[in-house]
Amino acid sequence: MFFNRKMVIATSHGKEKVIAPIFKNELGIESFVLQSFDTDTFGTFSGEVDRTDDPLTTARKKCLLAMNAANCDIGIASEGSFGAHPQLFFVPADDEWLVFIDKKNDLEIVVRELSTDTNFNAKTIQTEDELLAFAELVKFPSHSIILKKSKDDFDGMKKGINNLSDLSSVFHQLHKYTNEVYAETDMRAMHNPSRMKVIEQAAIKLATKINSHCPNCSTPGFGITNVKQGLPCAWCSAETRSTLSHIYSCAKCDFSKEEFYPHKKTFEDPMFCDSCNP
Repeated sequence: MFFNRKMVIATSHGKEKVIAPIFKNELGIESFVLQSFDTDTFGTFSGEVDRTDDPLTTARKKCLLAMNAANCDIGIASEGSFGAHPQLFFVPADDEWLVFIDKKNDLEIVVRELSTDTNFNAKTIQTEDELLAFAELVKFPSHSIILKKSKDDFDGMKKGINNLSDLSSVFHQLHKYTNEVYAETDMRAMHNPSRMKVIEQAAIKLATKINSHCPNCSTPGFGITNVKQGLPCAWCSAETRSTLSHIYSCAKCDFSKEEFYPHKKTFEDPMFCDSCNP
């Protein structure tokens, strides 16, 4: 279905470096990017362009626009969000969505990868010593930094700072206007190896899902669409919030199946039971 077909990757931040090899090896798809395609029009992490849609809708729009611009019937796009993990409070997370669209076969296949492997951070800085401490914390210089006069002041903002000389120079240039400088991690993929790794993991998950065919109609993309909680406690047998089963379904024929005990255990440790360990 996909072998030797061309796929446009909707990115201007170097994501093809991890996505293209995976789709070549797993599906035989040849990938390319449009050098003129500007994904910053959909929103920027640094805040000067607001994202108006949710991540999945944004990724879908980005993908379709690139496909139309390239006159290509296969495309892929990703969209990331950064903030507090939905379950692990006060822990920052990288939430990546990948969308694969094949117009020829009327397919849309989506995956999500949620990871705590991120350096996402920001801080108001008053001294160069504070800046150097922040830089060490966020894995500089392998991970770039953005400096601004303040969080919402984009005049004079400098992105992609990845060496100590530039970091110091830009800091002093901005600091002369105010007693504080706002430092934040540059979350664009080509400036953030941690994020690029999460995108790679999402791409592997997506290729695996595409290679999974519906048992009923053989359509690609047969994968997990719902997770049911309720794994019983080993002591009291009460339902816990741990995973009891995965629901797999097909977007084409609506066939579904339920797989119980996907983590290869039939009972949960009592420490995770709200009754035994409230």
